[in-house]
Amino acid sequence: MPLPGTPGPLNAITDVPGVSVGLTTIIDDDASIRTGVTAVLPRPPADLLNPVWAGAFSMNGNGEMTGVHWIKEAGWFTGPITITNTFSVGLAHHATVRWMVEHFPDKVGENLWVLPVAAETYDGYLNDIAGLHVTERHVLAAIDGATGGPVAEGSVGGGTGMIAYEFKGGTGTASRKIPLAGKDYTLGALVQANHGLRPWLTVCGQPVGAALPENRVHERERGSIIVVIATDAPLIPTQIERLARRAAIGIGRAGTPSGNSSGDIFLAFSTANDPGPLPEPARLGFEAISNDLLDPLFLAAVEAVDEAVLNAMCAARPMSGKKGRHVDALPLDRLRDLMGISSED
Repeated sequence: MPLPGTPGPLNAITDVPGVSVGLTTIIDDDASIRTGVTAVLPRPPADLLNPVWAGAFSMNGNGEMTGVHWIKEAGWFTGPITITNTFSVGLAHHATVRWMVEHFPDKVGENLWVLPVAAETYDGYLNDIAGLHVTERHVLAAIDGATGGPVAEGSVGGGTGMIAYEFKGGTGTASRKIPLAGKDYTLGALVQANHGLRPWLTVCGQPVGAALPENRVHERERGSIIVVIATDAPLIPTQIERLARRAAIGIGRAGTPSGNSSGDIFLAFSTANDPGPLPEPARLGFEAISNDLLDPLFLAAVEAVDEAVLNAMCAARPMSGKKGRHVDALPLDRLRDLMGISSED
């Protein structure tokens, strides 16, 4: 695709140094289970009690992301980020607390508390969501299995049963390299894409969805999208919140107006300005890029989020699930034709 910007070497959120991703995929044909857990670790495991400066934004709040009230107050969070299905977000929060207690036993539960970030989208069309099949073990496996390097996309992790623009959606990621203030920085995005109606789908400005009307599954918007943006650029929390808002433009490029039933909730964080482990030191020092220089970073966020959604759809395969329901994958050969791209390009 003729996508703008310069990706990092992996074109993934793991291009940001220190960031890792873990995925637990749960599929059982006999029980119509199509779900899972995605974990994003903003720092190496041993450093996850070190606050990560962050900001969050809800474009449409028909969904859940825990921990954002404290981010609004303090400008930071600690621990892994987890993303799963709507009915399992509480379990993911609980399991993440257990992980933090087990890894920092001398601090967590003694003189420190944790408020994990756990988010969700609804996979009940293909998955037996009411069966509550995600367990604490699945969440811990995603966190413990987090690694740097390439990130699997499509029907994996929390994105296993998700649908985007009425094609199979799920987990997607992308990254951009940005020169700012004489230094090179990286921004990466990871999405759990479960949103949009077919006629809205736009790829690189082309009305692709209108040309692919077959086998639709929804009459109205009923999904959500979670976006996690990471960067190593030094920013203060107000700037990071501004960065999180740009995810709205990123998902809008593909056509969604952020429907009433959609939980479109975004988190951004910077790995810079590590203050060390909690409790906070008496004085905090920041290096930050000037507001006047942020436009390339904002543009990178828009580009990476837009591509991450497309990558989730391109990587996903057709899936059948609960009650015999079936969701097609985005037909890549027809997409090439619509975009005027040869299969040899």
